[in-house]
Amino acid sequence: MKSVLVTGGAGYIGSHTVLELKNRNITAVVLDNLSTGHREAVHTPHFYEGDISDCGLVKSIIRKHNIDAVIHFAAKSLVSESIEKPELYFRENTIKSCSFFETIIQEGVKHIVFSSTAAVYGITGDKPIRETAPLEPVNPYGESKLMIEKYLHWVGKRHNVKWAALRYFNAAGAALDGIIGEDHNPESHLIPLILQTALGRREKISIFGDDYPTPDGTCIRDYIHVLDLAAAHLSALGALYEDRLVQNVYNVGTGAGHSVKEMIETSETITERNIPKQTDKRRAGDPPVLVADSRALQEHTGWKPKYSDLQTIIQSAWAWHTTHPSGF
Repeated sequence: MKSVLVTGGAGYIGSHTVLELKNRNITAVVLDNLSTGHREAVHTPHFYEGDISDCGLVKSIIRKHNIDAVIHFAAKSLVSESIEKPELYFRENTIKSCSFFETIIQEGVKHIVFSSTAAVYGITGDKPIRETAPLEPVNPYGESKLMIEKYLHWVGKRHNVKWAALRYFNAAGAALDGIIGEDHNPESHLIPLILQTALGRREKISIFGDDYPTPDGTCIRDYIHVLDLAAAHLSALGALYEDRLVQNVYNVGTGAGHSVKEMIETSETITERNIPKQTDKRRAGDPPVLVADSRALQEHTGWKPKYSDLQTIIQSAWAWHTTHPSGF
């Protein structure tokens, strides 16, 4: 591959993927409208502020930088917001992505890795979840992503595009050297909320339900280090170039889960601080367990998680939050 266009490259996962490209001496070009991303997180000189629906801008970037692959992260991703504003999510995620893919395909780009989500499965009883699980999203966010997967399936066939959609679960952690990390507004992810509480920036961390059918009564999730997630995207892209991918959708996770209480207790150990907590009622639609079966990705690309043990995840996140208490 020559140059890779990373949409949403100023976001949490996108910016770490740009770092991974840089570490592999691959030119990364970022397109981001900065609606949720941070310019300070982008560690490449090739940055364009703009929208993926700007066909003229996209074409000029592809031609100027000789782009031959795209990693597409740009999207709205708040589940609660998607329920309140479904039209926004289908416009920003689905419609704009379809327009973007049409543009890059017209420009001759034939390799695409798409950032999808475990939300396409909805509430499933599979433990762990396989790619063959029923696809029944329970919110517009998951539905908007699933529609893009279907678009890629049919358009890819028609135009001989090599693509992969990565369905991942709970991204976590930060760059090991502490230069970038997780900074959302509003923040909705568990680990930043826990660590912000440890720093005294929040009064307490809420535990939504402690009566689930799990060992300690709290929800269990599969946490994947953001560096492992970034590496998964590049492994998938490399496999597309080498024709080693035999399917188009892949889960990305560790195959192991950790409960909410376990995350809080481990954070207390690492930070050496008491973290105030409060048990609240369950949130609607929260399944007890979500764990990924990512054997297919590992078998077809050789990718394996390296940094996703709980200690490394929380230690790296804590290093980021202590040095950047207000984020970027």
